[in-house]
Amino acid sequence: MRAADRLVARTFRSGGAWLGVLLTTAIGGALLQLALPYVMGRTVDALISGGAHQDDWLIVCVAVVAGVVACEGLGIWATGATGAQASAWLRRSVLKHVMGTGPAMTRRLPEGDLVTRLGMNTEEVGRAPEALITTAALLLPTAGSLVALALIDLWLPFTLLGGLVMISLVLRAFLRDTTTLSAGYQKTQGDIASRLLDALGGARTIAAAGTVPAETSRVLAPLPALREHGMGLWRANARAGVQAGLAMPLLEVTVLAVGGWRLASGHLSVGELYAAARYVVLGAGFSAALGHVGRLARARAAAGRVAELLADPPVEHGERTAAADGPGTVEFRGVALARDGRPVLDDLDLVLPGGTATAVVGRSGTGKSLLAALAGRLVDPDRGTVLLDGVPLPELARDELRRAIGFAFERPTLVGGPLDEATLEDAIALGLPERDHEVVQAAAVSARADTFIHRLPGGYATPLRDAPMSGGEKQRVGLARAFAQGRRLLVLDDATSSLDTVTEYQVGEALTGRLSGRTRLIVAHRVGTAARADRVVWLEGGRIRACDRHDVLWADPGYRAVFQDGQEDDEVKAG
Repeated sequence: MRAADRLVARTFRSGGAWLGVLLTTAIGGALLQLALPYVMGRTVDALISGGAHQDDWLIVCVAVVAGVVACEGLGIWATGATGAQASAWLRRSVLKHVMGTGPAMTRRLPEGDLVTRLGMNTEEVGRAPEALITTAALLLPTAGSLVALALIDLWLPFTLLGGLVMISLVLRAFLRDTTTLSAGYQKTQGDIASRLLDALGGARTIAAAGTVPAETSRVLAPLPALREHGMGLWRANARAGVQAGLAMPLLEVTVLAVGGWRLASGHLSVGELYAAARYVVLGAGFSAALGHVGRLARARAAAGRVAELLADPPVEHGERTAAADGPGTVEFRGVALARDGRPVLDDLDLVLPGGTATAVVGRSGTGKSLLAALAGRLVDPDRGTVLLDGVPLPELARDELRRAIGFAFERPTLVGGPLDEATLEDAIALGLPERDHEVVQAAAVSARADTFIHRLPGGYATPLRDAPMSGGEKQRVGLARAFAQGRRLLVLDDATSSLDTVTEYQVGEALTGRLSGRTRLIVAHRVGTAARADRVVWLEGGRIRACDRHDVLWADPGYRAVFQDGQEDDEVKAG
């Protein structure tokens, strides 16, 4: 749990100004509560004796009580503000790290589990500062009670000390057990969220297949485990509560017995005995830390899950820039990449000459998409180097890399700013250093998106939320975004699968026409796409089986079979 504890400490430091308010009110309130028994005892003695200072002690007593109430009220407000600020800081930091890590994160963890860690778990960690401060503040009246009892009578603090040792052992065991049980509970929550997200993504398929009951059972299958973890937390809390709760009355009875004996022998006054009884209650109040320790345990468990996200290093970029007149030549030198311990690409040597169009074909699982991802550094190879115009991709500056390379995917996600404000132009211009409407429109024309965009009420200024689009229209916008951004290299990963035959042909004409000055790497499943490319790279078993023009490769029955399999896949998707 060391990484988790370090993350809790970092979150503690991010509480901001409200953390100082919470700390002040917690310490101030603890000191006032520590002073209250003494003040009340002196007030009682003054009222019994009828001395001249009885009114003064009564005023002091009221002032101390008012101070305790004020500290508690302000502390409640500061608790909420500190938790919100700490959670927001952690959520922003972790989200930035996850986005900086890239697609590797979503391959390692299910998306639903990621959402749970970024949502509920970061909120739990954000409550750690309040739990730590409140628990630490409870130590002040406890320590002060021991000192005060020693000043009243040396027999009294030893009784309290024995009870505090027992309470501390109970809290320690409770922290350990609750941290373990909370980790299991949170992990099961993430499992349910992942199953639910998968089900929502396939809602149409589930409805069409009539498997709603079966899918509901699959999503909720971890519920018994969640219940077991929840019951375990309840039992741990109940057990610790009973154990700690028994300590307080036992301590009170013991101290009152000792104090009564000392009172009878003339060593204590009535007011001192009352003060001693109050100090015992105040000192034993450390058992009230049970709730705060429970929150701290849940925060530690959640911090462990969040720390796992931060363990993956973000993608590092260099500071180099490619030559201004570089042709966009891409080189793969001895590239190897594995997934789940299984080699997918092995010792790949390939050169994509600048300005050429290369189609990548192969059966499912042969590494086509990974080859495309390597070309634009969405992933890094386990071994070997990928270069753009002679410069290794890791040495290129981030902005240089993204200006040089444009990506288009099978299912593009259209973003461009705040959800309620982003427009179609924002979506196409995403990643451009400067907004240029002419560049955006030219890219949309090449992607055959300009026509349907102009039919919308606001044209390019139409908000994305008001622009319902078919799968093919989204792909065209995604293609336009790639065309606007990629100055040297365009990587199209099955980015035309939802286009009709005519539109795909028109986009292909643009790729071999006005966009022909850029290097194009196209993951292809259709014969027409491969036929229009300058050459075809045929992948099989993680290696390049052949690299030549489509018409040359077509003579090989194995090559023709690749497209027959691809056509069957398309028919399955369409169905």
